[in-house]
Amino acid sequence: MTDRAPCLLGLDIGLTVTKAVVFDAAGTALAVARRRVPQIMPAPRHVERDMRVLWRASAEAMAEAVAASGAADRIAGVGVSAHGDGVYPVDADGAPLGNGVLSLDSRAGGVVAGWEGDGTAAAALERSGQMPHASAPSALLAWMKTAAPERFARIGHVLACKDWLRLCLTGTIGTDLTEASTSFTNVRTQEYDTDILRLYGLGALAPALPEISAPHDVVGSLTAPAARACGLRAGLPVVAGVHDVTASSLGVGGYGEGRATLVAGTYSINETVSAAPKVDARWFCRNGLRRGAWNNMAISPASAANYDWVLDTLCATDRAAQGDALHATLAAEIEAARARPAGVMFHPYLFGSPHGPGASAGFLGLRGWHGRGDMLRALIEGIAFNHRLHLDALRDGFAITALHLTGGISNNPVHAQVFADALGLPLSVADVPEPAAWGAALCAGAGVGLFDSPVAGAQAAPTRTYTPETVQTAALDARYRLHLEIAEALAPVWPKLDALEGGNA
Repeated sequence: MTDRAPCLLGLDIGLTVTKAVVFDAAGTALAVARRRVPQIMPAPRHVERDMRVLWRASAEAMAEAVAASGAADRIAGVGVSAHGDGVYPVDADGAPLGNGVLSLDSRAGGVVAGWEGDGTAAAALERSGQMPHASAPSALLAWMKTAAPERFARIGHVLACKDWLRLCLTGTIGTDLTEASTSFTNVRTQEYDTDILRLYGLGALAPALPEISAPHDVVGSLTAPAARACGLRAGLPVVAGVHDVTASSLGVGGYGEGRATLVAGTYSINETVSAAPKVDARWFCRNGLRRGAWNNMAISPASAANYDWVLDTLCATDRAAQGDALHATLAAEIEAARARPAGVMFHPYLFGSPHGPGASAGFLGLRGWHGRGDMLRALIEGIAFNHRLHLDALRDGFAITALHLTGGISNNPVHAQVFADALGLPLSVADVPEPAAWGAALCAGAGVGLFDSPVAGAQAAPTRTYTPETVQTAALDARYRLHLEIAEALAPVWPKLDALEGGNA
């Protein structure tokens, strides 16, 4: 790679952090910059962010990464990836209509419950390929129609998070195939279906749905004001971008039929690709990177965020003293705990679950002789078990023979081995520091002609492979069955616990 070779800029916007990465065409990160974007919680179950603050933070991150890379004049294109679901509505002129709503928001739980009761949800599943859920654009917009009718009436364009950034970068409005299918596309035609809008009582929004492009289509160029803010040249090509789950799968080399990518982050995300649509209430059947491909995603907000919460809440003193070195200390404790019998179990439902909004987290089987290592072991196993619940559903519908793990939890070899043992398949972890940003950059590279397609541009990154250990796999299989049994037994209890705190589950 020469020092004049073209580079790519990938922007990845998560639920708390926005990351800008400058890559060379082989996927080496030349510079990374991050900005935290505050979440706003104006009421219980409301999780939002200021859209203009998000743009400023993203522009600052891009400018920092570009300056640090020393490659500003070699960047050939820009791609954006961001969290899916939620909604970022703007008026007819493209101005934000209040805050953007994140996919952690659950204010529309009552709307979804009503749809489940009156048959709307089942009809939506058959037509759109997915059950509506509390943070889906359909549910949030239906909630807004009733709870904030003035705001609803002013909607000019229904955007997703990355689509808002595209508007800021280029002044153009639109979305991509993967994002378009979060609520309103027909699962078979992969195009918008006005019957779905009418099903949800949202027929008036038909003109507000953005035009659909392929993720690697060039949809505009960097405006002069955006270029100044980002430290780039005006006129730089910008592609439509891609949903962050698919971007992560693409970035770690896990995108394709027969493979599943597991993203262990705030959400437990498990995705595989198919050449035909297959509808099931246990997964979302959404559009793939191109027409004629589908992304099948089984998810719940119950993964590595539980580990982060435990570190912040129960290990704060050690974390302050040891910093990142604490992870190695805890991994050794987990490994020691795995070598001895323990009856401790953990359900990782601090932020949500696949069992409905009433489910909550908890340790069971704790005894006075158990220590921190036993609790952490149960924590990591519980996270892995929640991924297995979703993966088992996907394996009922698709032939999956290879697993790819990404997300912060994948960086710890002990955690990755627990996942391999709990899931019962060899598991690969790619050495890609920011896979979703790389996935977005791959789309940009395909758009400007560096690659034949986003998939073709993905290099074979160095990987670590974790093979299931027979004894541990057998033991974890038994513990997984108990995990499911306990969840079933607690089903009538969780809503009562939720009610003690004033919950509406």
